Amino acid sequence: MKASKAQSALPLSVRRGLTKLGGDISTARKRRNMTVAILAERAFVGRNTITRVERGDPGVAVGIYATVLFVLGLADRLSALADPATDQVGQTLAEEQLPKRVRTKAEAR
Repeated sequence: MKASKAQSALPLSVRRGLTKLGGDISTARKRRNMTVAILAERAFVGRNTITRVERGDPGVAVGIYATVLFVLGLADRLSALADPATDQVGQTLAEEQLPKRVRTKAEAR
């Protein structure tokens, strides 16, 4: 399969994150005494796909990563990935756009 330009342009931190995620998935699978074949069957994908997931391959669809995490009982963490409550950059930008002071309209006075 041909890699897209987006995959070849992935920042190093993203590649490292995916590699760590894949390693963590592999560790979780092994701790559950689950073979690659069993995980693949339960996630409705092929064994090669699970191997790619465990390597952190960016070409694997995010839905497959999510399904594998669900099978391992770890899907509850997905909802916190981009939680606005923990988005420090977004919060800082929103605070910078707050008005310096608030005035009532002339008609309301």
